[in-house]
Amino acid sequence: MLNNVLRRNAGSRSAGFLQPGPRGSTSRVPSDSLSCCVINAGAVFLSLTYILPICCLLIGGCQWTEEPFFRLNLEGRNPSDATPLALEEASSFLRELFGTPSNPKLPPGVALDRQRLERSAGEPVGSLTPQRTASIERGLYRRYCATCHGITGDGAGPAALVMDPYPRDFRRGVFVYTSTIAGAKPAREDLRRAIARGLPGSAMPGYSHLSSEEIDSLVEYVIYLSLRGEVELLLLQYLLDEDEPLPLSVIFKERFIAEDVAAIWAEWDLALNQPEKVVVTPMRADYPPDDATFRHSIKQGREIYLSDRAKCATCHGAEGAADGEQANDLYDDWNYVKRVPLQLRKSDRQIHFMLPLRRLRVRNLREDLFRGGADPKDIYKRIYVGLKGTPMAGVGPSGSVPGALSEEEIWHVVDFVLAISAGQKAIHTPFQ
Repeated sequence: MLNNVLRRNAGSRSAGFLQPGPRGSTSRVPSDSLSCCVINAGAVFLSLTYILPICCLLIGGCQWTEEPFFRLNLEGRNPSDATPLALEEASSFLRELFGTPSNPKLPPGVALDRQRLERSAGEPVGSLTPQRTASIERGLYRRYCATCHGITGDGAGPAALVMDPYPRDFRRGVFVYTSTIAGAKPAREDLRRAIARGLPGSAMPGYSHLSSEEIDSLVEYVIYLSLRGEVELLLLQYLLDEDEPLPLSVIFKERFIAEDVAAIWAEWDLALNQPEKVVVTPMRADYPPDDATFRHSIKQGREIYLSDRAKCATCHGAEGAADGEQANDLYDDWNYVKRVPLQLRKSDRQIHFMLPLRRLRVRNLREDLFRGGADPKDIYKRIYVGLKGTPMAGVGPSGSVPGALSEEEIWHVVDFVLAISAGQKAIHTPFQ
């Protein structure tokens, strides 16, 4: 089991041009992508001829003229290294396990809600009145999500290129804004909240107008796409990196489902069905409502913020203006892998990515704009657990492992962050 986990964590990255489409056909241009980047000798070549169509998509939504299919995740690879047989075997086995965008399936042992998956999958069926009172019977994901996140959930939908930050790529099972400890999957409520409230300061709007059941259906489908993406990464590692004999044997498939798929699902199952084991719940005693005590907390928070233990100023800057010494050379995990290693720059190998390299923009704390929520408890969780998939690690304790900061110290930093945000709102708003 440990080897399986190590393989998954080492997994390959994604995208790809030549790959099997529906019924084994070969497609060079994925049906839900805008364009692809070819990184060769450190150069990025990107077609921008679709900017006007993007604007139309954002206004009118996506319409697919052919049956969409899940694009194989060959990002970070040279597609010519993969044989047609290996690609076809991967596509075929993944269809056995997860079905298609219009007809999703679940591997044995995976306990997601099939009715909710069905409601989110496929072409949109139903209508919306100006008051948005009518219900969408099917196709929620394509109506509300695929334009940005793509049919495959790769974050490379038709509108993705013009967005900063890029839409989330679900396929690695990593989500930035969570309430769970390091290494844990997001809780269902984390995903629900992101869909309902959106992410301020990004292109992700909130969908609070949707019914509770519609939001829950979208959450289920996002988990499905993420689970499928993680399984796919591990399967491609077996086929393309470890030279698993082809065609795939029944013995391999049974073992893969029983061990690898089960291990990936176990991580999700823990966060979804036993959240009390991984979710951080901010707790704070009644906060004295006098300004003197609050100002003292802010002062302590500033000292901790500037300390070597917290390392906040390294990126956010001494005054929170996003001007720290490392602020201009940071990448999230989805972009860091696009930096071409020296040995590849010296060769003629071509590495493909769906979107060009983009630096991470450090949050300016003085702007009073917090994507994960501006409530003190939200900021507490960001500091405690960190932002998964980014250089911002959590500083809170995890189980028996002590953190860089105590819970009380984290609250002092929260007070300081809110105090320096625009409007100085925290100065006049003591909270619990």
